[in-house]
Amino acid sequence: MKKQMLIVSVIAFQLVACTKGQDQHDATGTFEANETIISAEIGGKIQQLQLEEGSELKAGQEVGQIDVQNLAIQKAQVESSIQSLPEKFNDPSAQIKVLESQIALQKEQLRIQEKERTRINNLVKSEATPSKQLDDIDGAIALIHKQIKVLESQILAQKTQVAIQNRSINSEKAPLEKRAAQLDDQIGRANIINPVAGTVLTKYAEQYEMTAPGKALYKIADLSTLTLRAYLSGTQLPNIKLNQSVKVLVDDGKKGFKTLSGTIYWIADKAEFTPKTIQTKEERANLVYAIKIRVKNDGFLKVGMYGEVKL
Repeated sequence: MKKQMLIVSVIAFQLVACTKGQDQHDATGTFEANETIISAEIGGKIQQLQLEEGSELKAGQEVGQIDVQNLAIQKAQVESSIQSLPEKFNDPSAQIKVLESQIALQKEQLRIQEKERTRINNLVKSEATPSKQLDDIDGAIALIHKQIKVLESQILAQKTQVAIQNRSINSEKAPLEKRAAQLDDQIGRANIINPVAGTVLTKYAEQYEMTAPGKALYKIADLSTLTLRAYLSGTQLPNIKLNQSVKVLVDDGKKGFKTLSGTIYWIADKAEFTPKTIQTKEERANLVYAIKIRVKNDGFLKVGMYGEVKL
């Protein structure tokens, strides 16, 4: 009886030893993905949101639309204001024509007065008339010249004033065009464009719901490659380096392990306390260094799954 019990004990010891040999690993951790939360860029009612959790999306794919009717109305109003600006411009031609006709009349009077001056000047030379008449007509001619200059100054002032007014009106165009461009940009942002290829992990909004700028719509991650975040002790640290290839073991669900290839692409530069997910209290009290291992996913790996590392 004792002999049988001894044989059973030996077999059990061998099985435990084999099991320990199979489970031996250098580090453990969980798989993570680079998750991206896609948010609305403008507020409004969600008219369309064509995605579900688990959907595979391509980069640049349009997945939804936010209502932009109010923005479209605002843009139409701004464009109408731009088109109506020329109607506000002042045309000085009517006032200028009146002043020019007055100048023409003054010039005609000047022509007559100069002709009369020639006649009076000849009479004065022949002493047939007093010189005072020549002085009077010279004064009248000087007055006409002065009136012509005043009218010409009025024309110049009118043109300058109208030009200033028109420049002021025209200066309204650039801000209106900028506002139209801004509204056009907002209308473009109403199209929900998926920025990265991946799988939809969580959907936060539904069609016909109201959203706001910055409000999350869905979360997406590229699951073709996952990251195993594992922890090594300080004594193991000298045995690893960046871009080093390692073996990653995951439970295959059949009391065995599936072996995958991974590459270390990040090593922490500071130590930290072992996470609580480590099994024993003694191990949790130790300082460890986090590493990240990039593992190509054939569809078997899931976010949150545990993995073991063999260096």
